[in-house]
Amino acid sequence: MLFLLTSLKHMQHSPSPELGLKANLGQFMLLVAVNAFVGAMVGLERVIIPVLAGTRWGVESYVAALSFIITFGMAKVLANSVAGRLAERAGRKRLLILGWLLGIPVPLILMWAPSWAWVVAANALLGLNQGFAWTMTVVMKIDLVGPKQRGLALGINESAGYAAVSLAALLSGFWLAAGHEEWAFTAGLVIALVGLVVSLVAVHDTMDHVALEQGAAAKEASPSWGSVFQRVSWKERHLHAASQAGLVNNMNDGLAWGILPLFFLQVGMGEENTVWLLAAYPLIWGLGQLFTGGLSDRIGRRGPIAVGMILQGVSILWLLEASSWTGYAVSMVGMGIGTALVYPTLLAVISDHSEPIWRSTALGVYRLWRDGGYVVGAVLAGLLADALNPESAILWIGVLTIASGCWAGWLLRS
Repeated sequence: MLFLLTSLKHMQHSPSPELGLKANLGQFMLLVAVNAFVGAMVGLERVIIPVLAGTRWGVESYVAALSFIITFGMAKVLANSVAGRLAERAGRKRLLILGWLLGIPVPLILMWAPSWAWVVAANALLGLNQGFAWTMTVVMKIDLVGPKQRGLALGINESAGYAAVSLAALLSGFWLAAGHEEWAFTAGLVIALVGLVVSLVAVHDTMDHVALEQGAAAKEASPSWGSVFQRVSWKERHLHAASQAGLVNNMNDGLAWGILPLFFLQVGMGEENTVWLLAAYPLIWGLGQLFTGGLSDRIGRRGPIAVGMILQGVSILWLLEASSWTGYAVSMVGMGIGTALVYPTLLAVISDHSEPIWRSTALGVYRLWRDGGYVVGAVLAGLLADALNPESAILWIGVLTIASGCWAGWLLRS
């Protein structure tokens, strides 16, 4: 709260916008805090829901247990597919507020859910909340800083979001172990309400910054959504490289979210050790982006992406060789470092290779593919775990991740 008050005090909003982090520090800091709230919303259920699926709601199969992630991913894909385009027409702030309005019912539904179907429905709303709210914090920061500091800005943004995911997962895991899982749902409601109020009262739209960066070209018509979709998905190799890597990256996160909590419990880690393992991954991921985003501005995008994806894949495969808490911790830290290298850098690639007038749409399409990874990962992991075992899911997702890193490195070679 002190951070928010400081941001509000120093916030500057001039009728004549300027590009750059320093010129927009107040608004930038405020959006960092808002994105931390967005991340905490999803972090609060990363440990609780997979465990309670069986103990409270009686879900037995892996596919059924992962249905909440599938629904979350599909809803987030839907939000991402329209958020970028709508933001170019309606403005960024309106969609940020819409995201918070959709998120407020989520903790209330989870708190009182009488059956698993209610949990799945709540995660559809959570996916819409994340798709609209998180996308807008990304787009608005890119608008503010201009072309020279994109990697740094995105690293700070994603760092705040995923550090909050980790801390919220850690807290909710300990509340679950203490028999007070309802505290997590109460915290979620408070976070959503604060995020909504701050977004309404203090956040300013950034469309003037877009016009400033675009200059005279801002008067030109934006290409159609279908045209941008084709460019980002397969026509432009740099954009395609980022999209396929983003999909596989979130496929990994779906594995970590849905399968690994149960995997660690099954191999005898216990609830407390499992909570620490699950929190380490997004914490390293979050804090690491404070350095990796700016790093990609200095050394280029290709190296962090290729190395990060391959490191993720190797770390996932190491889960199959580890036999102690320390060994599993090494895997989770490796996954966190690899994801930190990749996550802000992929967003920067999309921004580098799209014009300001259609950049928001391009980011929306990229996030459509990236968050589609939740759906692909949950379905693939669930089917493999049910048909064979969780180890098979870990094996194949690890191999696919290494292959994705090699493909991205080839496409981004120049």
